[in-house]
Amino acid sequence: MNIVSKILLATTALAAISACSSEMSEEEQAIYDERKAKEAAAPKNMMAVIQHNPDLSTAGMAVGLSGVAEDLGQEGPFTAFVGTNEAFNKLGVDELNALLQPEKKEELANILKYNVMIANMDSAAITKAIGEGGGTASLKTAQGGSLKAMMNGGKIVLEDAKGNRSTITQADVKADNGIVHIVDTVLIP
Repeated sequence: MNIVSKILLATTALAAISACSSEMSEEEQAIYDERKAKEAAAPKNMMAVIQHNPDLSTAGMAVGLSGVAEDLGQEGPFTAFVGTNEAFNKLGVDELNALLQPEKKEELANILKYNVMIANMDSAAITKAIGEGGGTASLKTAQGGSLKAMMNGGKIVLEDAKGNRSTITQADVKADNGIVHIVDTVLIP
């Protein structure tokens, strides 16, 4: 047998061994299928949704440091307007770093709760409320303040108490305990 034949024979044998070793027994397949079904059925509360999105890592950290994570892990229903990392960066490095300090926990929680409603409002419900309000809607926040909602070019825009505006850039991210709307600016009470 020449060298080329030996290489081909060895390659074929290795491929056959690899194919056999990657097949699962019926029992292994059943265990695997059960685990995948449990993962798919696992609750995905608002905190899990936020933590799963890398563009929301600053929000996830802020929610955890402020203690609001415990609230958002509850049954709800909640509607959260969650700022992207870029939205938090708009606050400025110094202000953001100050808010993340332990002595500012209450102030940070106040800001974050201002971005949450104790209600389940998808974009269609917000749009309907804007229409019924003659072009604006007042949305009561968990913090106790209000956000003004309006339409601008087919997008929902929110205005905070200071007159800052935030646009919903990704609407209706579903969670087991509510809805997340991703926004481009953090709303400030």
